[in-house]
Amino acid sequence: MSGFSPELIDYLEGKISFEEFERRREERKSREKDGENASAEENTEDVEAPSSSRKASGKSQSQDETDGETSDGVSKSVHRVFASMLGENEEEEEDEEEEEEEEETTEQPTAGDVFVLEMVLNRETKKMMKEKRPRSKLPRALRGLMGEANIRFARGEREEAILMCMEIIRQAPLAHEPFSTLAMIYEDQGDMEKSLQFELIAAHLNPSDTEEWVRLAEMSLEQDNIKQAVFCYTKALKYDPTNVRYLWERSSLYEQLGEHKMAMDGYRRVLNLLSPSDGERFMQLARDMAKSYYEANDVTSAIEIVEEAFTKHQSLVSMEDVNIAAELYISSKQYDKALAVITDYAGIVLEKKALEKSATEAKKDAGAEVESQESQEAVTDDQSPPVAESSASDVEKVSCRIPEGVPIDITVKLMVCLVHLNILEPLNPLLTTLVEQNPEEMGDLYLDVAEAFLDVGEYNSALPLLSSLVCSERYNLAVVWLRHAECLKALGHMECAAESYAKVVDLAPLHLDARISLSTLQQQLGRPEKALEALEPMYDPDTLAQDANAAQQELKLLLHRSTLLYSQGKMYGYTDTLLTMLAMLLKVAMSRAQVCLISSSKSGERHLYLIKVSRDKISDNDDQETANCDAKAIFAVLTSVLTKDDWWNLLLKAIYSLCDLSRYKEAELLVDSSLEYYSFYDDRQKRKELEYFGLSAAILDKNFRKAYNYIRIMVMDNVNKPQLWNIFNQVTMQSQDVRHHRFCLRLMLKNPDNHALCVLNGHNAFVSGSFKHALGQYVQAFRANPDEPLYSLCIGLTFIHMASQKYVLKRHALLVQGFSFLHRYLDLRGPCQESFYNLGRGLHQLGLLHLAIHYYQKVLELPPLTLEGIETDQTDLRRDTAFNLSLIYQSSGNTRMAQKMLYTYAVV
Repeated sequence: MSGFSPELIDYLEGKISFEEFERRREERKSREKDGENASAEENTEDVEAPSSSRKASGKSQSQDETDGETSDGVSKSVHRVFASMLGENEEEEEDEEEEEEEEETTEQPTAGDVFVLEMVLNRETKKMMKEKRPRSKLPRALRGLMGEANIRFARGEREEAILMCMEIIRQAPLAHEPFSTLAMIYEDQGDMEKSLQFELIAAHLNPSDTEEWVRLAEMSLEQDNIKQAVFCYTKALKYDPTNVRYLWERSSLYEQLGEHKMAMDGYRRVLNLLSPSDGERFMQLARDMAKSYYEANDVTSAIEIVEEAFTKHQSLVSMEDVNIAAELYISSKQYDKALAVITDYAGIVLEKKALEKSATEAKKDAGAEVESQESQEAVTDDQSPPVAESSASDVEKVSCRIPEGVPIDITVKLMVCLVHLNILEPLNPLLTTLVEQNPEEMGDLYLDVAEAFLDVGEYNSALPLLSSLVCSERYNLAVVWLRHAECLKALGHMECAAESYAKVVDLAPLHLDARISLSTLQQQLGRPEKALEALEPMYDPDTLAQDANAAQQELKLLLHRSTLLYSQGKMYGYTDTLLTMLAMLLKVAMSRAQVCLISSSKSGERHLYLIKVSRDKISDNDDQETANCDAKAIFAVLTSVLTKDDWWNLLLKAIYSLCDLSRYKEAELLVDSSLEYYSFYDDRQKRKELEYFGLSAAILDKNFRKAYNYIRIMVMDNVNKPQLWNIFNQVTMQSQDVRHHRFCLRLMLKNPDNHALCVLNGHNAFVSGSFKHALGQYVQAFRANPDEPLYSLCIGLTFIHMASQKYVLKRHALLVQGFSFLHRYLDLRGPCQESFYNLGRGLHQLGLLHLAIHYYQKVLELPPLTLEGIETDQTDLRRDTAFNLSLIYQSSGNTRMAQKMLYTYAVV
């Protein structure tokens, strides 16, 4: 082992504590002092002195330390410390070091020496952390170990090299050298991912090394990590911002990532950095950038790039560049600038001359002189607007000279500019040149000129070009047929336009505008069935549930179809269309309400119907979550087509249509689904209106149990509203249910002064046979409003029913009180069929038949009441009275009189 004492080695290896190290050292020193001579004792005294203040011993040992230092300035004892930590033995050291160790004394470094070494290392590390100069942050004391780690790696001892690098990282975490060495080690082992990670750390610690960042970018690209490569190039550009290659590479990577703006910004910087001598490279890059901007619909930026290229390198402008510039100007509707570019760089000359002058020149036949005059009048960029003015003049004519070799594409763009600038005179020879071209090969140019004519309203000029295209094989396309149909429609050829639109629909069934235009034309031509056929649904339900754009297109088509069906009076088809649109909006809400839209032919024709389904038939939770996500995207698109109020109006139309068709059950289901739609439910006013619709539909459907659920909530919110209590009474009468008894009692506790509740509780108790409870409720109402005839009638009937019971103590008193209230009712109500009938019915129940006959006959003598909104036949009580009289006569044996009553009043 090395010359270190065993206790020091144990302490450095962490096997013992500092106190144990001090104790062992003192014991060893005491043993050595007893067995050594005087010189040994002197050396021992020097050892016991603190190492930090030991000047004399330092002088005697300076020569030894100097001899034991490496080229890095680190003592070999430090190397031996780390060697002992790695478990190496002294046999691996050189022979020269072994001889030097034999000559050394038995002196061992103290704990102070170890602490001084650690303090020096920490001080140098902190000093390196504060330094801002781009130099190595590896302390001098660790440089030897770093060199040793590199040597071990070169020898193939990778594990030892890794341990050394890790120890250096622990003591000097800001030094980049150990990370670089680790990266090389892992790269040698084939672990490229770890190698790249350590190399990135090293680059971050030494960021000014641009070559290293570029190498890391290339390594990242080898691992298909484009984002990391972009980051590395960005770091390299931070320290070398004018490097064109780095900018180019990073911009191309941005294009691969789809970051179009960042890529174009990088290419712009490249353009600014290119020298004037790199004109060809500048023009090529500007050309590519303009195309890229154009594809990204950023025409303004593309024009800026082209103008910059034309300004800096006029001599390098090619016909391709002229074509690109003209296309950009035309797409941005800057036709004057496009014309200027074409005339300036393509050699095309526009001339204007007076008509008289041209005739004189033709007579004189002075060709050379005329050409010189015309060349002086050639139109340049700044003179192109006066050309338009002169073309409008009656005394000037514009002609065009196109040199040979000019591509037909530029000629066509010239024609487009002339058409939009209303310079139509030079177009005839140009059109002749264009028509001579084969439309199979130059069909796109035909279409460009035709669209220019359409834009300015020259439909007669556009029609021959479009007719040539639709007759070709290659350009027999939907877009061409659409332009052809629009041209025919503008010229008033409706029949031919309808045929062209039909061709568009055949070629492109999903073209919405063509379908709508075809339907409109067919309707104008008196073909309603064909108009509806043009608006047939374009997508199947599965596509609509997943594709938001398809849902948007389908919704627009259905809106037009519903309007057309309603105008034709086809209510079933109109309702189907409304339900289809609402099902697109309320898909999730219908699922929560367990409502489904099905197609059925139960009425003889196939139509859509709403039905209630069970919970187990609804899709699974996973499918439902996916459907909900799709529904959110579709909902955003649908609400962009129609506003919330528009959807609300559609819903009302659908409810009205279902009720008009007596499909009340479906109206209920539609209301239930709408109440599950949060956008409607959160709106209090719309929620209340939907509840009223649901109540009406339930009553019309005779679903009184469901109607009770609606009216119950309504009366709780509006206790003092008589109309609601009337509806509540009608619903409870028809439902044959007693659920409302307890509800009325509980509500009475909260509203003890409500007359409607008081009377209803009395009625409920009366029907249940609790006459005393009913009497208490009626009396309470009577005391509050004694002039109301109804309360007197109810109290009188209650007394009569109590007197009619089998076991009664004071029957006579009950009867007297009952008839007293009935006569009070008669006085308040007045003589009419109703009052006499109720009095006679009470007497009839008690068996006082002769008195009952008297009042019944009075009923037959009086006419029925006439009430607004109610037919007289419904208020006539003579049939009921005649039937009761027939029962009385029949019980007494007078069958003839009974038959007479029935024949007179009860025969329908």
